[in-house]
Amino acid sequence: MADDNDAKRPSPVLQLLASGLQFWIRQQCQAVDSLEIQLHGSALGLLRGRLEGVSLVARRVVFSDLEIELVELRSDAIQVQIGGLLRGQPLQLEHAFQVNGFVALSGPGLSRSFSTPHWRGLGDQLADGLLGLSPLQELRIERDRLLLWAEGRHCETQPRANGKRLELVNSDTGLCVPLPADPNIRIEAAELVGGLLQLRGSARVSP
Repeated sequence: MADDNDAKRPSPVLQLLASGLQFWIRQQCQAVDSLEIQLHGSALGLLRGRLEGVSLVARRVVFSDLEIELVELRSDAIQVQIGGLLRGQPLQLEHAFQVNGFVALSGPGLSRSFSTPHWRGLGDQLADGLLGLSPLQELRIERDRLLLWAEGRHCETQPRANGKRLELVNSDTGLCVPLPADPNIRIEAAELVGGLLQLRGSARVSP
């Protein structure tokens, strides 16, 4: 009689795919401190090139010079080329797919991100639009407030999601500055909780 542990053990094909996905995700990022992946589907479905979905939790991620404390995502069904993976080739994803999830960003992480060449211009635009001063010196999150500092002065702002993009609103003046929108990303909720900027939304991922 087969051992119960053997019956619960993931199939070698699913284990191979999980390893391939981990490698692919790490290649897309500049840094990932920890990464947990759960596959949804069966080995039979996978051999037919279809995975029902993937859930992942990643901590302390750097993507495009943006520091992210926590990422939690769940994808829709994914079409994969399993044949090449079985032959030892890198994972190939055939089609774009949808993901829904949550990211959390810290004040210090945002400040470091906005000091990089990639994001410095946007940080200065936010400071100029909301405070009337630039360059941006620092960004802090204090309880339910997001503070922008420039030239020794600061303003309190609140994040707001309009279903497509993220906006920052000056709490005193009502001035609103929208952040650039990616047509493949929808920001559906934004709030400040526990010293973190938390965003929920969806994205279309292209191979």
